[in-house]
Amino acid sequence: MGKLKKISGPVVTAELMSGSQINEVVTVGKEKLMGEIISLKGADAAIQVYEDTTGLKPGEPVESTGNSLSVELGPGLLSGVFDGIQRPLSVLSESGSFIQRGVSINSLDRKKKWDFLPIMKAGASVSAGDVIGTVKEFDVEHRIMVPAKVIGKIDEIKSGKFTIEDTIATIKDKSGKTVKIAMLQRWPVRIPRPVKEKRRIELPLLTGTRIIDTFFPLAKGGASAIPGPFGSGKTVAQTSLAKFCNAKIIVYIGCGERGNEMTEVLTEFPKLTDPHSGKPLMNRTVLIANTSNMPVAAREASIYTGITIAEYYRDMGYDVALMADSTSRWAEAMREISGRMEEMPGEEGYPAYLTRKLAEFYERTGRTTCLSTNGDRIGSVTAVGAVSPAGGDISEPVSQGTLRVTKVFWALDAALARRRHYPAINWLKSYSLYHDDLEQWYDENVAEDFYDLKNRAMQLLQKESELQNIVQLIGPDALPDKERLVLEATKMIREDFLQQNAYDSIDAQSTLTKQYHMLKTILHFYDKAAAALSLEMPFDVIVNAPEKQRISQMKRVVEADVEKTCKTITAEIDARFQHKG
Repeated sequence: MGKLKKISGPVVTAELMSGSQINEVVTVGKEKLMGEIISLKGADAAIQVYEDTTGLKPGEPVESTGNSLSVELGPGLLSGVFDGIQRPLSVLSESGSFIQRGVSINSLDRKKKWDFLPIMKAGASVSAGDVIGTVKEFDVEHRIMVPAKVIGKIDEIKSGKFTIEDTIATIKDKSGKTVKIAMLQRWPVRIPRPVKEKRRIELPLLTGTRIIDTFFPLAKGGASAIPGPFGSGKTVAQTSLAKFCNAKIIVYIGCGERGNEMTEVLTEFPKLTDPHSGKPLMNRTVLIANTSNMPVAAREASIYTGITIAEYYRDMGYDVALMADSTSRWAEAMREISGRMEEMPGEEGYPAYLTRKLAEFYERTGRTTCLSTNGDRIGSVTAVGAVSPAGGDISEPVSQGTLRVTKVFWALDAALARRRHYPAINWLKSYSLYHDDLEQWYDENVAEDFYDLKNRAMQLLQKESELQNIVQLIGPDALPDKERLVLEATKMIREDFLQQNAYDSIDAQSTLTKQYHMLKTILHFYDKAAAALSLEMPFDVIVNAPEKQRISQMKRVVEADVEKTCKTITAEIDARFQHKG
């Protein structure tokens, strides 16, 4: 047992801590506040405390637990709302509106019984990662896996209703020792869960958002950054991605955001309907809520809590989408803790190891072959990290560190948000480095000319940007008709394709097939109009063509009728711009 020596906000120093280890969990003070050792110098340990340290005094006891900061993994995670160190907020709320200090509570319900269905029999050889049985958790098959480092033969396996602590199987390992297996497992949050191998990224994470799926796609197992100033729509965009993306499991981390924003997420998420099943979205979601008025050290831990839970479901063979809102607040927590420890600061006061920490987090994403000897399971963790740079200045360290390790950049634009253009992703500043990895999939599953259409549309948008400089000086009427037609075409791309209505049940999401037909029809109109213009058809006749109005209404056409509608509009365009000689 050690003793408190110095208190500096969320970081305290304890003496007489010989024999302790880095990342070991300790209890601090008479109230047994939870903390984690982050530095050791001789017998003195620096501890980040995950609760309010007000009232602590030098000389109070510090006790080691011998364990690392870990999360509980098992049935009961889905639909759960936890704080940064995985304490269930629904249970904590029973003691009042504010979290009491020193509260030690189980993350998962110990009393609820789950119906365990074994898929292996006694005598079967198993090793770490093998699925021995399943539990139905809402509509998700929760696969119970052999814990890490366990290799042997099943001695006994049961069937029926059990709590997560009950023994459901026993395994005799190679040394002859009997290992009891329960549905509850624990894993240290700062250590990535092992996999058999990392696989090549080749499948897109489809989001239903046209500007993302068509122009700046994110791959399953990839990582993306979505930076933007206050009010540009980061939280709304992540909520939309969580709702419509084709991932099986959603892990949403509210890391240090304002209380009112996190409250909105907590109240809105349970009301959202999963478009894939028609049931509540929370049935396949885990929420980690750590607002800006909660302890700073717990904010730092919340990111690791979320990514570890995501890896757990990945190991079952599921695609997991992780939303982190926002990594800027996580970095600010590291900056405060670093300052309290009097470390040499880096740029703008952030710790010198900021980029390394960001890289370690995003490198835990990926598409993998999971540990198993009874069939290959392929799972993935895809991360979408929101960044909140002050004033939208992405030259600051967190944004730059994130861009170094992520391959997709969705640049939110405050000017677009003010014009009610949703999503407010700037098509000229954003990029995706997954185009080459995904091109074959798009060719085989959408259309061979999909990428050609996308590239042509982007070239027109870039051309529009160049023309806007001239338009601001002399006005659009002074431009040649050919270039005025470019402006008309890009207006159609921007307003009829890129812009979506998140409150419209049809327009809120689009399949890739619908996106392809919409974009193809718009570019077909442009091609035919350009040909007619070269044959001296009056410009006013072209821009006032009723087919433009038909095109603007395509976004509200249901998926089943899209192809037929686009063919009809295309035929009308051909007839209207047919040159009579």
